[in-house]
Amino acid sequence: MVVVASPAAGRADVAPRWAERCFDVLITVIFIPVIALVGSIIALAIYIDSPGPVTYRSRRVGRGGQTFEMLKFRKMRREAPEHPVTLHDDARFTPIGRFLAATRLDELPQVWNVLRGEMRLVGPRPELECFVDEFPEEYAEILSVTPGITGNAQLRFLDERHLLHGPDPAVRYSTHVLPLKIGIDMDYAASHSLIGDFTILVRTALVPLTVLLDHLRTPGSTLRLWIPATVCSALLALLFILISIHLP
Repeated sequence: MVVVASPAAGRADVAPRWAERCFDVLITVIFIPVIALVGSIIALAIYIDSPGPVTYRSRRVGRGGQTFEMLKFRKMRREAPEHPVTLHDDARFTPIGRFLAATRLDELPQVWNVLRGEMRLVGPRPELECFVDEFPEEYAEILSVTPGITGNAQLRFLDERHLLHGPDPAVRYSTHVLPLKIGIDMDYAASHSLIGDFTILVRTALVPLTVLLDHLRTPGSTLRLWIPATVCSALLALLFILISIHLP
């Protein structure tokens, strides 16, 4: 499947691509120590939590209709069947997978896709081919820009999994949720700026903290069991970094 960007979509590049690339690489390099630390803790938690690989790859449609392999932390059981959408009470979740999905921390490995130039930190969310094929004209416009890890549509639909009730969640997604997300992404493709992108990044960074606090307030939350292990892992990682710095 190939999606060709419409001629009108050419005006979407408000900021030059080189400027966007510099912005993404600079932000990533600045925060790479934090990303590495948080990613290592999550990877360890996934490894302890359930058997199977720590990450997995999902085939998505990128800029100009070119497909690529998007990297994510695994939040489903290894033997779980594949399905195009994720539900709020999805039976495929691992114990920690539900938290990763709610906080969007499962998207953290996509920093690698950003460094490869396949994604940006901010942009329209890259979709599965089956959904892109349903809206070819709209995605010709959306895919005139590079997809991102986060964006206005992702922030607007943080509780997307709660909306996919019914006998066929995939159909409900493509008929009720996706059209709304497409409208938001088309607006972004038509007009976006680096200042706006930075604002979206700040809002996104607050999401895990908000979700974590909500989970901790919930009586009987299993997340509380992970706090001691997480704190110990973080302290050990910090100690290792400090020792490495002071070694001759």
